[in-house]
Amino acid sequence: MTHSLLKPLRVIESSAFIAAPLAGLTLAQFGADVIRVDLIGGGIDYGRLPLMPSGRSLYWTGLNKGKRSIAIDIRKPEGRELVRALVTAPGPDAGVLLTNIGTPWLAHASLAQLRPDVISCTIQGNGDGSTAVDYTVHCATGYPAVTGGATPQTPVNQVLPAWDIACAYQAAFAVLAAVNHRQRTGQGTDLKLALSDMAFTTLSHLGVMAEAELLGQDRPSIGNHIYGAFGHDFATADGQRVMMAAVSAGQWTALVRATGLEAPLAELARRQGRRFEDETGRYEGRDAIAALLAPWFAARPLTEVAQALDAHKACWGTYRTVRELLAHDARASLANPVFEPGDSPGVGPHLVAGSAVRVGGQPREATAPAPLLGTHTDEVLHEVLGLDSGAIGRLHDAAVVAGPASDPSQPL
Repeated sequence: MTHSLLKPLRVIESSAFIAAPLAGLTLAQFGADVIRVDLIGGGIDYGRLPLMPSGRSLYWTGLNKGKRSIAIDIRKPEGRELVRALVTAPGPDAGVLLTNIGTPWLAHASLAQLRPDVISCTIQGNGDGSTAVDYTVHCATGYPAVTGGATPQTPVNQVLPAWDIACAYQAAFAVLAAVNHRQRTGQGTDLKLALSDMAFTTLSHLGVMAEAELLGQDRPSIGNHIYGAFGHDFATADGQRVMMAAVSAGQWTALVRATGLEAPLAELARRQGRRFEDETGRYEGRDAIAALLAPWFAARPLTEVAQALDAHKACWGTYRTVRELLAHDARASLANPVFEPGDSPGVGPHLVAGSAVRVGGQPREATAPAPLLGTHTDEVLHEVLGLDSGAIGRLHDAAVVAGPASDPSQPL
């Protein structure tokens, strides 16, 4: 479901990969009219795995829900001029570009000659304009050396593109900050956001950089323990596995009471000379604590474990595959209002995620499915640029633009 808080803001998105499309999706889910510009036939990410038998990418359709699609051959000068015209079209709620295509013809200074108050947000790999993706940035953060029992010699890569995701939400926030600034001052803004800057500034915010700089130490590789507190995974009698977190004092108390191990844990703390009521004490005693707890979980099936943990409001979760998540967890079902039934062209009926934000007192609107390439080409050219049917037809004849029939997933 989507919200209407950003209507009638219009954003032109010319992008690929994850960060920029996800930023556009975020804006669209709050009501912005996001017009996605793609090459005729699709860009470099249009056919990315996983694919439906029709050839439609579930990756692409997931990131482009709720947007309008216009297919333009931006390799041609006429196509580039169309995109520039769309970005700089008049109107107080227009004049916003979201891109990760660092090309001179979409440079802010060039667009500002056509519309001085234009807002452009360009997502980069590195701040100097050189190429980087999530995986080539993440390898420099230090995390692959401490993930899953890894070492600097045997790093473990993160499969979740965390920096892309963080960059997307930061970009959406920056665009709205610039829109707010323009409403107050009439001035445009040239926004640039580098993926590596997003990663390394986050390391600073979380104290990881200061730890290395001031204490002269890197984070240890501790497997499935939680750094600085207590948390670990445990196997149940029926072969299931749960993750326990006892970061706060309240979470620790709940875990201790749920397992009934107050006396053994108190004795362990006494022998070690530690206070398990404190995060540091729990972290330093993590291996012995986990060894004491493990038999309690191993002696009980998941249902009994869950009953005891829930009764004491402990913080825990069950390890699941995505298919198991869909089958067993109400949080990933229509019982959760952030999900809805969807039916995307070339994909078919499936569960669709709307905005994760719940806005009190405001109705949510159904999420439009990801369109076929060029579904809105004629509509956008007429509505935004005022082109008549003759002018639009000539652009089609010259193969500068195309409609949905050009989508490669459509039967010939």
